[in-house]
Amino acid sequence: MSWPPRSTAARPPDASLQGRVVVPNGSNGPPHIQAAARMQALRARIVDLILERGLGPGDAIPTESELMATLGVGRNTLREALKALQAIGVVDVRHGYGMQVGAGGLDSLVESLTFRGRLSLRQDLRAARELVQVREALEVGLVPMTITLSLPRDLARVQHAVEGMEARARHGEAFPDLDHEFHRLLFAPLENSLLSELLAAFWLVYQQIRADLGEGPHADHLRTAADHRAIHDAVASGDAALAADAIRRHFVGIHERLAHAALAAGTHHFDHSPVVGTSATQRQDGPSDPA
Repeated sequence: MSWPPRSTAARPPDASLQGRVVVPNGSNGPPHIQAAARMQALRARIVDLILERGLGPGDAIPTESELMATLGVGRNTLREALKALQAIGVVDVRHGYGMQVGAGGLDSLVESLTFRGRLSLRQDLRAARELVQVREALEVGLVPMTITLSLPRDLARVQHAVEGMEARARHGEAFPDLDHEFHRLLFAPLENSLLSELLAAFWLVYQQIRADLGEGPHADHLRTAADHRAIHDAVASGDAALAADAIRRHFVGIHERLAHAALAAGTHHFDHSPVVGTSATQRQDGPSDPA
């Protein structure tokens, strides 16, 4: 990702930020709501400062003393705001280097979605199912574009990952690392770093949900490898409809396991309907163990 050129001209202290507090809704509520609103406003002001100074990932952030003077806040309040910004990747604190602008990764999103999915496994499982559906929808929706953009060398890399899966499956071994590599390589031709991060995030969330569900009696590494082979072959053939169908088929097993878990937990209002675009015939072909 390229960043716009940064101005090297000397800048006066950020007078525009001093005394400018845009407090979000809730500032007139109970004390704890007012405190949260003030903290949210402070975080926004720090982000404004970073942007107005033209700073990019890896650039040094003004020291605590400078920020305290510029923003008109105390040290403890400032540190609380910086800690919150660090949690979402806006600020990076490295020992020996001080504070820097972060790259804004999706780590916090992964943690939040993972918690949401795992919690739902102990309730009605709806959030877990929705998270799986989002991942499936992303891959199904993106596969026509990846077919258009894939070069022979891209397909060769995906095939190499499939061959590794098949070799391990023949020995009864799981292959989560190769599965992750397969899905990364499959959509690498899109050359969209944010999309790659998002897909990786949902893959990680999915893996945790799958682990919490347990392997189950139908775990079949050979079938899972075959599912990935079918996706590769469909993409290599240039048939977008066939590739989308292969991806949907890959997710049948996890949907059925979630449905069975809901029944076992007595969750009668769980939605057992198939994923949009998945036919009843596809769902009758038996479960696989997607990853």
